[in-house]
Amino acid sequence: MKFALIGDVVLGRLVNRGLKSMGPEYPWGDTLPLFASADWRGCNLECVLADRGVRWSATPKAFHFRSDAKNVAVLKSAHIDVVSLANNHVLDFGYKALRSTLSILDTAHIEHAGAGADLAAAALPVISTVGITRLGFVAFTDNEPGWEATPKRPGIFYLPIDPKDDRARMLFDVVSRTRSEADILVVSAHWGPNRGCRPLAEHIRFAHRLVEGGADLVFGHSGHVFRGIELYERRPIIYCAGDFVDDYAVDAIERNDESFIFVFETSGSELSRILLYPMLIADCQARNARGADAVRIDAKMEALCLELGTAVLRREAGGCLEIPIA
Repeated sequence: MKFALIGDVVLGRLVNRGLKSMGPEYPWGDTLPLFASADWRGCNLECVLADRGVRWSATPKAFHFRSDAKNVAVLKSAHIDVVSLANNHVLDFGYKALRSTLSILDTAHIEHAGAGADLAAAALPVISTVGITRLGFVAFTDNEPGWEATPKRPGIFYLPIDPKDDRARMLFDVVSRTRSEADILVVSAHWGPNRGCRPLAEHIRFAHRLVEGGADLVFGHSGHVFRGIELYERRPIIYCAGDFVDDYAVDAIERNDESFIFVFETSGSELSRILLYPMLIADCQARNARGADAVRIDAKMEALCLELGTAVLRREAGGCLEIPIA
């Protein structure tokens, strides 16, 4: 069995405008065959899907991302099975838009984790059965503490990156309980500051704690640029996957237009290897990186992984990278 994960998918603003005339496949460019080849696919959905709601104004916010409700078809076109909603844009247009997003995803049979009608719903894991494998998916964020779900208020599964905090302990409890229900457990972490290609020390410690508590894979995002991959106790930690679809201006140095499709292959109930396919964002669209672009992106990832003690194999020049796990 193999499954694919990607970082932030933003369908708002210019992407949303383009989708008024483009088909739902447009944001995926030429990447759709890779998604089709996987048995299960997930991403961080960095926007709301709604035709209603007003901009969040309780606290200042520079950017608000909303996509027309019909654009759930974009996710369907890539066969996305699960999305993380634990992020700093899922309440950009208030509680009505969040409820709309949840309803639209449910109707489309796309699983979601990390936000909900109350704290219990926001912390609820997804358990997907893929063939004979049970895949667990838990999502949290350290962004937007004002959006924290409570027992009586909708919101996100928010917690500070502090293992001693009660909310972090709740996450560890969720991970422990889900471990008993899943063959492979993915913990999605929307965390940390924008930019910076190296993980924070506190993220490394926290990710290790998640692995020790039962996570088979820690899948980080939010920083807009990809970071290296660590294997801790033979469990991969992707500290940041980078952006995948958006309309952002490109930083010429940090290159937030570069990312990967991360494909995980399994042997029984164990992860056996990761395949990394280099990508570029252009014109609000993800595209397979080729030629010199692919060579540059691969070399950067290889160097960042080596800093974390992870050996990377090049399957072909300017193409897919491989990280053996077993």
